[in-house]
Amino acid sequence: MTPLLRAAGALLIPVFALVGTPAQAQETFRIGFVNPDRVLREAQPAKAAQAKLESEFLKREKDLQGQGEALKAASEKFEREAPTLSESQRTTRQRSLVDQDRDFQRRRREFQEDLNARKNEELQQVYERANRVVKQVAEAEKYDAILQEAIYINPKHDITEKVIKALNASVAGGK
Repeated sequence: MTPLLRAAGALLIPVFALVGTPAQAQETFRIGFVNPDRVLREAQPAKAAQAKLESEFLKREKDLQGQGEALKAASEKFEREAPTLSESQRTTRQRSLVDQDRDFQRRRREFQEDLNARKNEELQQVYERANRVVKQVAEAEKYDAILQEAIYINPKHDITEKVIKALNASVAGGK
């Protein structure tokens, strides 16, 4: 027997073994899918985290809006009065407006950075909690694999609703 035939035979033996095995004896592979975006939109821990962030940053956001409106009003006032101002007054007010705008942009950037950092912290906690729940659901229902990203998934494999309910129950249960 040539080496090529031996190699081909070695590859085909497992295939014939699978074909010869009764369907009942073959183990089924269970797969599930979780939509993480939907979990973050609908689960109570995610909603609570969002509400916490909104209350935490509401005052700073209102202060920034007020500063922005004041800057806009001052700029409009300057535009109206500029033709009647002396050159030195016009230069002084322009510098003042530029300084105010620079301060506003800096504060807005700091606000956005702080908000993003806190949002990432809160989302990380929600993701960790959701991953624990996904694992619990997978183990309880004997799934072999759970996917979080897929181009297409048959809706019968989507366990997102089960995960959301389990997450909400864990909040109600005080976990």
